[in-house]
Amino acid sequence: MEGELGILARRRIEAGIIAPIYEAMREEIGEERAQAILDKAVSQAAIEAGKAFAAKTPGGTNLRTFQELQDLWTQDDALTIEVTKATDNEFHYNVKRCRYAETYREMGLGHIGHLLSCNRDGVFCTGYDPRITLERTQTVMQGASHCDFRYRLNAEAPGEQK
Repeated sequence: MEGELGILARRRIEAGIIAPIYEAMREEIGEERAQAILDKAVSQAAIEAGKAFAAKTPGGTNLRTFQELQDLWTQDDALTIEVTKATDNEFHYNVKRCRYAETYREMGLGHIGHLLSCNRDGVFCTGYDPRITLERTQTVMQGASHCDFRYRLNAEAPGEQK
């Protein structure tokens, strides 16, 4: 997507804006409630972002067009990934290095980095194409050696009946 700002740069800007708001919420209503609100807001924004990308996808969305978006997330060496499967129906890769996690830690936001970035992944794909689902069991952000992304294109969207 030519002309698009890389996602790492976007997340750094967003985190700089969100951090003082989050801290004020945390002081007023507590950590648990502040994190729940942040999770809800960021997840909703990710769904809307997925829909916006879908609207700009010529010819409609599928798992291949979704794979093409990966360049935005890896731009600026943001992620070091190893693709293990890339077909019309499955897209699997492992993230070996995550500069998103590094950036949030440098900003003192490592404790909410999963809310600012990782939680977006599963709902962004749903906004982009409701047939795409993500299964991930671990993330670098939360201390694992790598993230295991397993996207799948289903015949129909979850909850959709033939």
